[in-house]
Amino acid sequence: MAKKTAILLIAERSEEIETVITVDVLRRAGIAVTIAGLSDANYVKCSSDIKICVDAKFADAANNQKYDAVILPGGPIGCKTFASSAEIGKLLQEQEKENRLIAAICAAPTALKAHGICKGKQITSYPDVKNELIDEYEYLEDKVVIDGNLITSRGPATAFAFGLAIIEKLLSKETAAIVAKGILYDDYK
Repeated sequence: MAKKTAILLIAERSEEIETVITVDVLRRAGIAVTIAGLSDANYVKCSSDIKICVDAKFADAANNQKYDAVILPGGPIGCKTFASSAEIGKLLQEQEKENRLIAAICAAPTALKAHGICKGKQITSYPDVKNELIDEYEYLEDKVVIDGNLITSRGPATAFAFGLAIIEKLLSKETAAIVAKGILYDDYK
């Protein structure tokens, strides 16, 4: 079986906790994750002024490549960049059309809405952006919401649960349980 792949997009002021935890948890499960930056820099300055090195620039990483999962971290400013990017919209639309996994945490579901992704599905988000989403989605307040090939989550404190849900969807519940045990995450069921 081919190794599962994911692309996690980051823009200036993306949420670093959600980025780092998600990437770390997925890589522990053996998923090949590419951190793709939207700028031309080799790093992205995130919401708390922490710089994260990128594996690739978005234009290079997304060029004629398909991923099993496309992941968007939160951070209100970074998410506005995602929402206004035609290239991100195209990637998300292709991902949805081909029934591959889309995962968004915190404020990132607003970018999904901006690009018309997964309308009508169950979704969650950071509480501050709930009102932007309730007219287009079935809004829930669970830590993680899975609806088909869409996974959404609330925010920094739910990043572990978010990453484990992605592992479960791409690989298996057993693999997610092994990773959860290894990181001492007792809330995984």
